[in-house]
Amino acid sequence: MNVIVMGCGRLGSRIAGMLDAEGHSVTIMDINENAFRRLPEGFRGRRAIGNGMDAHTLEKHGIQQADAFFALTQGDNRNCFASQMAREVYGVKRVLCRIYDPVREEIFRDLGLETFSPTSFGAQIMVDMLRKEPARK
Repeated sequence: MNVIVMGCGRLGSRIAGMLDAEGHSVTIMDINENAFRRLPEGFRGRRAIGNGMDAHTLEKHGIQQADAFFALTQGDNRNCFASQMAREVYGVKRVLCRIYDPVREEIFRDLGLETFSPTSFGAQIMVDMLRKEPARK
């Protein structure tokens, strides 16, 4: 699978490393070259410096051949915009978008994006932990 990951933070670098280890063709994109230091040793994918909201940058790094696009920057609006471009303009089959704000996540999901909100998941996990009896050792 040919995958573009926008955002080389903790999550983006982890996902890029996992997909690369599985043998996928991975391009990881970030506006900050220093972010690539988070990639695992031996990462074989491509490192692309640029903004994933810019059509020229996306085209330069193969969006037309991408099977999947991950939008994983710190900005909900950037992630939404880049995801919509990948899906609507370039016809990428799978577009996955991280959205921190649970309200925005619902709105963007209603627009047809595949979204993930770590805020919503994290809140549910923490409440579930509270409800369980702690393991004693």
